[in-house]
Amino acid sequence: METFTKIINACHERGFSDLHITGGHPLVCRRDGEVCFQKQHVLAPQYVDALVETILNPRQKRQLKEQWSTDLALTVSGKRMRLNVFSSHRGVSLAIRFLPSVVPDLDSLNLHPSLRDFCGLKSGLLVICGSTGSGKTTTIAALINEINNSRACHVVTLEDPIEYLFASKQAFIEQRELGKHFHSYQHGLLDVLRQAPDVIVVGEMRAAETIQLSLDAAESGHLVITTMHAGSHEEAVHRMCNLTKSLSNEHTRLQLSHSLAGIINQQLLYMPRLRHSVPLLSVLRNTKAIATLIRENKLSQLDGYLESCKDKGMFTFTGYRDDYLFTRKEFHTPVKQAVATLSGAPEEYSSRIFNYDASAALRENSLPAVNSSDCVPGLPAPGGDFPEGLASGDIESYISQLESRSV
Repeated sequence: METFTKIINACHERGFSDLHITGGHPLVCRRDGEVCFQKQHVLAPQYVDALVETILNPRQKRQLKEQWSTDLALTVSGKRMRLNVFSSHRGVSLAIRFLPSVVPDLDSLNLHPSLRDFCGLKSGLLVICGSTGSGKTTTIAALINEINNSRACHVVTLEDPIEYLFASKQAFIEQRELGKHFHSYQHGLLDVLRQAPDVIVVGEMRAAETIQLSLDAAESGHLVITTMHAGSHEEAVHRMCNLTKSLSNEHTRLQLSHSLAGIINQQLLYMPRLRHSVPLLSVLRNTKAIATLIRENKLSQLDGYLESCKDKGMFTFTGYRDDYLFTRKEFHTPVKQAVATLSGAPEEYSSRIFNYDASAALRENSLPAVNSSDCVPGLPAPGGDFPEGLASGDIESYISQLESRSV
């Protein structure tokens, strides 16, 4: 346990975005999209098994056994992380994404200030699109933070898992986690409409029922913010229109043309002069012309229409890069993880009314004993600190070697 905690602390302080742990293989870290090996530290498969047994609660263990993977969010030594635990040919593996311990705002993420316009909407569907790891969740967190600082309203989030923890300021924020506080996005959306929300955050629109219920919620007077895996505005609209179970696609296009607030496509662009990545956006806002294109199924014209709408707060990727990122003189650097704290964030309370299957909190020195014979030859015993000849206090020195070694 001590070894795992020290590795988490060192990687977090060095600003790595991801950590991959699998038995019998060097630790793998990622920063700015670049993968680096740590050949000096390898955890035995038995240690990884014991670690997973410690951090998962009974519900998550059942899901791992039944589906061979599970997602969770975890806080270790004040560092917030999102984990995916899964089965691989090396046994159980962990993919860990480090999350900033402070909720970001639009300025700190170097996002265009015009995105604040979406935060003041009383109703509509705002879809954040992009590939995995492109920062969709972080952008949504910044939008919620803006709402929290500027509007007296009720915000309910449906997440999988809960990543950023919000303390209510002007807005009253309630966060619910899939598989723990609600059984499915469809069930959660039906619930939330009875909870008098003003803003609804849906972790991801994937199933047909989730898309339809999100459209219904936006049409009935709520601001719905959600994510979708789509590479373009055309693809996003096409998926929403064709996955729903309405009587006809025409009905869905009509509903979407009325309720859509906007679609934001997001990528991460590494800027060498800054030595870090910044969000690169393509922004579509629903105007009368956009609504007409959606209603008449002329989706292939959506992206082209953005070229002539710069004055309306719309951008193509190229326009956003050239007109905003390349002309901006000052950028905010990423939040330093070492100085970030979770102060002010609400603590989770497990009510005895519900069966949460115990807590997933880490307990110091709670790993089961593992025999030295289970170690990878030449490596430290599971639960031991570091390889022979390397003092426990020197983890920073060998973690720092990752910065100059890339694969």
